[in-house]
Amino acid sequence: MISSGINSKDLAKRGESLIRQAPNRYLTTVKIAFRAKQRRFDDFDGLLEESTVKPVQRAIVELSDEQDQPDLLPG
Repeated sequence: MISSGINSKDLAKRGESLIRQAPNRYLTTVKIAFRAKQRRFDDFDGLLEESTVKPVQRAIVELSDEQDQPDLLPG
């Protein structure tokens, strides 16, 4: 899903897409920040093996994937 080298143009497009399609930009920004904070602690606890990707980058990619492919979400 996430490679060690994230393309900065792809990341920017994903971030713009998240904000553009959001009903509330502020809440989307808070969601990204919260997810990044979770990922940072996961990295700190050693739960994630890919620590070369920054938590904010990982959060944007994950939320973008969830937005683009909602059928992949559990529940």
